[in-house]
Amino acid sequence: MAPATSTLRKYWRPALATGTGSTSILIWFEEILALWLDILSLLALLLVTTPILLFNQIIFKSAVPRKEDGSSPARLEKPEESVLKLPLLRVSDVL
Repeated sequence: MAPATSTLRKYWRPALATGTGSTSILIWFEEILALWLDILSLLALLLVTTPILLFNQIIFKSAVPRKEDGSSPARLEKPEESVLKLPLLRVSDVL
């Protein structure tokens, strides 16, 4: 079995023959580099968001409604109306 070689080592001669000298090799290298940068940016995004999501889960886990919350007498009362009373604006009032 032949040893594994990199893509750049394997295809540098056809790239050189079909392209304009070293420009095509540089473009290939640039594309490979851009692909790896995209992958690294996704990994960095996961690295940044994972602690935030875990923190959110830990902090707000107590905010999940429980079965005994729904049966309390305070929950069955009519909810209070908003203290802040704002006038209703109609389109004709604004125009």
